[in-house]
Amino acid sequence: MELFLILKIIFVIGVAIALYAVARNLDIIRIILIYWKDLILRK
Repeated sequence: MELFLILKIIFVIGVAIALYAVARNLDIIRIILIYWKDLILRK
């Protein structure tokens, strides 16, 4: 049971770090998505 609790805490911390990284790089992600959309729609 303790192992499950530890894994859950690690998972929550990982999700928080991932969300923080995405929030910090939203402008870069938006530029990449616009570039992909232009590549797909140009063909």
